[in-house]
Amino acid sequence: MTGTSFQAGEGFAVAMDASDPLAHFRGRFCLPMTNGGDDSIYLCGHSLGLQPKTASVYLEQGMRDWAQLGVEGHFHGKNPWMPYHRLLTQQTAALVGALPTEVVVMNSLTVNLHLMMASFYRPTTERHKILVERGAFPSDQYAVKSQIHFHGFDPATALLKLTPRDGESCMRDEDIESLIEREGASIALILLGGVNYVTGQVFDMPGITRAGRRKGCVVGFDLAHAAGNILLRLHDWGPDFAVWCSYKYLNGGPGCVAGCFVHERHARAWELPRFAGWWGHDEKTRFQMGPDFRPMAGAEGWQLSNPPILALAPLRASMEVLSEAGLDRLRAKSVSLTAYMEFLLGQHASPKLKFSVITPREPERRGAQLSIRVRGKGRELCDRLAAAGVIGDWREPDTFRVAAVPLYNSYQDVYRFVQHFSVALS
Repeated sequence: MTGTSFQAGEGFAVAMDASDPLAHFRGRFCLPMTNGGDDSIYLCGHSLGLQPKTASVYLEQGMRDWAQLGVEGHFHGKNPWMPYHRLLTQQTAALVGALPTEVVVMNSLTVNLHLMMASFYRPTTERHKILVERGAFPSDQYAVKSQIHFHGFDPATALLKLTPRDGESCMRDEDIESLIEREGASIALILLGGVNYVTGQVFDMPGITRAGRRKGCVVGFDLAHAAGNILLRLHDWGPDFAVWCSYKYLNGGPGCVAGCFVHERHARAWELPRFAGWWGHDEKTRFQMGPDFRPMAGAEGWQLSNPPILALAPLRASMEVLSEAGLDRLRAKSVSLTAYMEFLLGQHASPKLKFSVITPREPERRGAQLSIRVRGKGRELCDRLAAAGVIGDWREPDTFRVAAVPLYNSYQDVYRFVQHFSVALS
């Protein structure tokens, strides 16, 4: 649906919700309540997704198996713990557009990022730079700078940052490709977020991958704000690796186990250095406890430790809901919800209400998140909205981020948010 088809009144939102084939999924999640006992307007799924109501069922089953079976739960539980992480493999592969052998659920995002850089960041004197976006998530910046230091180089000269043009908030695709073409011979690794966490811009991942590979660069993506938000085709696009967390759009719970993609062309690249752990060892001989590491083929060969069952259980619950809803249908609803929010914000724009949306307008260049630049309000805006039951988040110095997540947000959520937002700004 285009902005020209939207209507400003609340009746439109009510009618859209009544005809939404995905509306019933909202009831599958626990919505935070206001002090008055009503559902909050929760627009913070870009930071922490909501709890699936079935999460406790899966978690309690794991606790019950532990209590009743002890160590035998590894083989005789309702869902035995030994292969437990593979209950998520098919769904994870579908989530990111990969082959099942290219994905694994393990560790946390930054741990996985370091494991990938241990294998794929192989700097030389001539080619040692890492390309990131300016304003990349701080954890990524810390990880990248520490890897540069570890290899004996100086981040001041080895770290290249994509920077928007003067007066602009987002990068232009042609500027990214131009920089890669110009600097590619010195770039060892291109590491960008699939979606920039501040602006909400979706990067042209297939185009960046092609440009990087033409220049001989390794290409990786941090998909923390992309997985479960936009449609991904990692196998076809061909980056070398990708990592993501599972607590935002995947609703796996705070600090949930993360995910990792390694393209199949590296599935048997035994010559690549890697940090090894016993769960990445060939499962056919793993329990022979031999001294020599023989990695499994595919992404599973980068595993370190046996998976944390009690942390994986809520993610199983959420991934089942995602799969049932269908990624294509969710993306279509997301495009509509985000466009509707932008339309309503436009209805309230005035010289008195000083704000601007810095997220790209084109649907293919953004996900569910809209980043709203507000001058002169600071965190006061967040506090006023929270008091009204609206939950988003503030990023210094001037950006309020909200995301209408299609699994559990409604058109009425969007309508009510914009009404509260205009009041909070006035």
